[in-house]
Amino acid sequence: MRILVADDDPQILRALRITLAVQGYDVVTATSGPQAITAAIDHRPDVLMLDLGMPGLDGVDVIHAVRGWSEAPILVVSGRTGAADKVEALDAGADDYVTKPFSIEEVLARIRALTRRAAHEDAAPVVRFGDVTVDLSARTVLRDGAHVRLTPTEWQVLERLVRHPGRLVTRQTLLTEIWGSQHVTDTGYLRLYVAQLRKKLEPVPAHPRHLLTEAGMGYRFEPDGAAGTAV
Repeated sequence: MRILVADDDPQILRALRITLAVQGYDVVTATSGPQAITAAIDHRPDVLMLDLGMPGLDGVDVIHAVRGWSEAPILVVSGRTGAADKVEALDAGADDYVTKPFSIEEVLARIRALTRRAAHEDAAPVVRFGDVTVDLSARTVLRDGAHVRLTPTEWQVLERLVRHPGRLVTRQTLLTEIWGSQHVTDTGYLRLYVAQLRKKLEPVPAHPRHLLTEAGMGYRFEPDGAAGTAV
């Protein structure tokens, strides 16, 4: 598997290149935004790791450029820690975000998760979590074998989450795609419909394990379950 690592910090670049090579990855590096785009075109990596503050071209612009022709998972590794920076990168098309300083073990785990999810999305469009089965082709939901009736809007929210397992889907993305750009600030819509989905699909709606809130940013679907709060 080939990974493109783009960062203008030579120490970080060297550490990641050595560590990833030891793990068996074919590593390509870049030290600027334009170099990153060129390397992505020339080498067609399976995963991209991008810093946001690179010279020549901001990392968010690199994400936009790559997303014009590639669906390869993008992991942002950046010193920008604000929620607005994370949301901007994720809305541009990044799949995950790790802040500096970071643990190498965490980065490796994120890469493994991203490659698993990419493989999962190429599989048959049936998603299972807990006692729930979602058939994306038939547009049906079963819970413990019984049909679950969803409203058209509930289905749209659920579909967008389950198609991106483990990934943050921002509030802006959901609001824009479902209600249109004029409703991008109407977060109450989302809270209402996510709450309804939790009542229908979560074992304990007040303590969701699959339809999780990422405070201040959006929602994340975890098929294997994780501790969460109903916000």
